[in-house]
Amino acid sequence: MAPSDKIAQPVHYTGGGNAVLAVDSLDARLLTLFAHEPRIGVLEASRRLAVARGTVQARLDRLERSGVVRSWGPDLDPRALGYPVTAFVTLEIRQGGGHDPVGEHLAQIPEVIEAHTITGPGDLWCRVVAKSNADLQRVLDTVASYPGIERSATVITLATQVEPRMLPLLGVALPPPLQN
Repeated sequence: MAPSDKIAQPVHYTGGGNAVLAVDSLDARLLTLFAHEPRIGVLEASRRLAVARGTVQARLDRLERSGVVRSWGPDLDPRALGYPVTAFVTLEIRQGGGHDPVGEHLAQIPEVIEAHTITGPGDLWCRVVAKSNADLQRVLDTVASYPGIERSATVITLATQVEPRMLPLLGVALPPPLQN
């Protein structure tokens, strides 16, 4: 074991349910490897990490079961699929109607790629994509067509400075290695 692998305490993560998972440096190395090379395979990962194949498979299963790993699917780029316009929409909903019915409506719209209940001005925040500005109008009309939505405000993305990412969290989530 390399000195950088000596961890004082594993980090506990509350996953999709209420399960608590300890994420250690081997998990971090494994997740980083699969993030950079998603088609690597368990056997090659075990060789590169110098651990048993069964260890890699058990770790992957545990990370998936606990909700740390949500998907092994491809990371799709909406621009490459013909959706170069990205916008963020803040929705205000009718009080007393609840967020869930609006969320169910939003889930039926393919161009809504994220939706979150928020604090501050507005009730829900959505990330949407469109084929053009004219198509964005169609998407916004579809979003706003639900009777529980009272008002919306939209901002269009001009450039993306930081793509959605999760791996940097591993570096700050792990405790520092033990000092020799």
